[in-house]
Amino acid sequence: MGAGVGGASLRSGMTSVFLNGELLDRDDARVSAFDAGLQHGVGLFETMDATGPGDPGCDPGMVRVRRLDEHLERLCSSAAELGLSDDLRSGPLGEAVRLVVARPGLARARVRLTLTGGDLNLLQTTGRSGHTPTVLIQVQPATAYPDEMFERGVGVTIADARANPLDPTAGHKTLNYWQRLRELQRAAGKGAGEALMFQVTNHVCGGCVSNLFAVKDGTLVTPIARGEEASEDGKVAMPSPVLPGITRAEVIEIASGQGVGCARRMLTIDDVLDADEVFLTNSSWGVLPAVRVEAEAIGDGAVGELTRSLREAWVGVGGEGEGEGD
Repeated sequence: MGAGVGGASLRSGMTSVFLNGELLDRDDARVSAFDAGLQHGVGLFETMDATGPGDPGCDPGMVRVRRLDEHLERLCSSAAELGLSDDLRSGPLGEAVRLVVARPGLARARVRLTLTGGDLNLLQTTGRSGHTPTVLIQVQPATAYPDEMFERGVGVTIADARANPLDPTAGHKTLNYWQRLRELQRAAGKGAGEALMFQVTNHVCGGCVSNLFAVKDGTLVTPIARGEEASEDGKVAMPSPVLPGITRAEVIEIASGQGVGCARRMLTIDDVLDADEVFLTNSSWGVLPAVRVEAEAIGDGAVGELTRSLREAWVGVGGEGEGEGD
């Protein structure tokens, strides 16, 4: 990783930003006008939930970041696969995350780790090693969601935008969230909590910032994610534009521990509407029940038993935070 932790410079006052090796007050954090993230949207990010003792400047070893290793593994893997950087090291990145979370002394925090191409000019560079990416870590107080969201569930809308499985950046957590955020705004305008994204083939991807699970006859089913594509007759199936969510994987583990299986396959809108229960997962809300699609109720229109059980188990493991997606 180009920006190490060992040489971090601590500044006075409450610090909530780590930028390229320095801990800074938020007003002092500056990114170059030539940064590839600003100029061309070249970058990746992870949003995580963290807990600490609530003491400013506490020992970073007392900070717990939920599924930190999995988040960093996904970030480093995407950076290598998309040609952003081969030099990332999860160890120093993890140290930096814990360090910046410890400074404000928050009992519960939302962490966003952003990686961009830095001042890299992709058109004048033939290699991806040796340049210094921009590493930005922001820590803010976590926002508690209303209990009503989980007790009564939310409605979802159908997004107009479609995901392209042939886009090599699809299924990665890139900075390109504009169309997803626009769809979320439209959903909010209709009183909904999320918007469902579909592929150009009209198969379900999930929510704009979440993965989707349907419950049918006591079993989970979720869309195939990037890296899970099946191979038939020696031929690789069409790639999936679905993000392999960290909370998605955790919920599958929790369900397995409860004796509940999970199938991964292509889903249609009929699979969603005909489901007994539907819920959405990401690192901000964990497990969020969805009880209707537009005006159509899912099941009996109430939060299902399995959804409630999985949410309670997820909260019991680590609790709630806030973030953009999984």
